[in-house]
Amino acid sequence: MKKLPCYLLKLIIPTAAFIVAAFAIALCLTLPMPASADEDWRKLHEEVQAGRIKPLGDILDSLLRDWDGQVIDVEFEEDDGRRIYEIELLGTQGQVVEFEVDAVTGELIGIEGKNIKGMKRQ
Repeated sequence: MKKLPCYLLKLIIPTAAFIVAAFAIALCLTLPMPASADEDWRKLHEEVQAGRIKPLGDILDSLLRDWDGQVIDVEFEEDDGRRIYEIELLGTQGQVVEFEVDAVTGELIGIEGKNIKGMKRQ
């Protein structure tokens, strides 16, 4: 059996890995989303429409007026009956800071991270 030239192996191996990864992603995209996750988003949307919690867009606008950074993650959760947006920002110096905002009032209730002062807008 003949051996493949080295330059062909360099082409075949990454291509095969890419095909496997693309297949795995396609398979994940075709699987149905769990009903509970879909239902959670529907309930959240209804809460915003009813005015019981503030829209995420309003919360982000307010946060980014006072803090410099890019949004990298957002979570919504209920903690002891309090509805909270947890928003992570990536600062200009590479720091990641998490902001906790009351989803009902829009009040900033907590900040965690390093070099927080470096993200405060003047």
